[in-house]
Amino acid sequence: MRIEDKTYTTIKFSRQGRILTASINRPEAMNAVNGELHEELSRLFYDLADDSDSDVLVLTGEGKAFCAGGDLVWLQGAIDDPAVFLNTAGEAKRILFGQLDLEKPIICRLNGAAAGLGASIALFCDMIIASSNASIGDPHVSVGFVAGDGGAIIWPQLVGYARAKEYLLTGKMAKAVEAERIGLINKVVPPEQLDEAVYGLAQELAEGATKAIRWTKVVTNIPLKTIAHSLFDMGLAYENLSNLTADHQEGLNAFRERRKPVFTGK
Repeated sequence: MRIEDKTYTTIKFSRQGRILTASINRPEAMNAVNGELHEELSRLFYDLADDSDSDVLVLTGEGKAFCAGGDLVWLQGAIDDPAVFLNTAGEAKRILFGQLDLEKPIICRLNGAAAGLGASIALFCDMIIASSNASIGDPHVSVGFVAGDGGAIIWPQLVGYARAKEYLLTGKMAKAVEAERIGLINKVVPPEQLDEAVYGLAQELAEGATKAIRWTKVVTNIPLKTIAHSLFDMGLAYENLSNLTADHQEGLNAFRERRKPVFTGK
């Protein structure tokens, strides 16, 4: 079955031979994740596994951003009704493990900013090629939130614990060139060369030994999946606790009002 036969409104698809591109499609909101997009991401990688006409996936964002993280209205809704977070947590597990379980290789076409959940989705791809205009980071703590939806898992595996904590505990963003230097992503190219680099690699994979490529990914992901299974539920539990704090509400208020937050540790 082709994925176009499924219902998606915030993700759009295009094809080049056996290469399928999935584009997060909320450009008016910098592709920030709202409830609808989160639900669609939670089934995307399982539907991609069943897509009969693709061997390689390119994941990108429409417009100027890759994915700006959580939508403020959606995040505020989870504060106002904490039960919303419980459903969100279940979807979050499907997003992360959907990426890890998908045997087809995933190339992230990092066309712009990737923050928070957007950064986690990018970094759980198998390879990340970025425009020199792009940036990436996990600013959960900047809004009083725990980086429990993947960041605390994947960053240490890519850049080591000390450097990962430097970014995760400060919430700062890294420009693409710096992300490449520290080993967070694979390659940085000028914006006008991004498609050539991404689709050249995708075509190389599409023309390769499909089963060998898929199964090599499966084996390589085994230790990462073990780590993710051991940490992810705890990460979501702590993120849920932080959802109930005054600091998280202050963080969202400050972001909305474009000011520096005043955290109180409550």
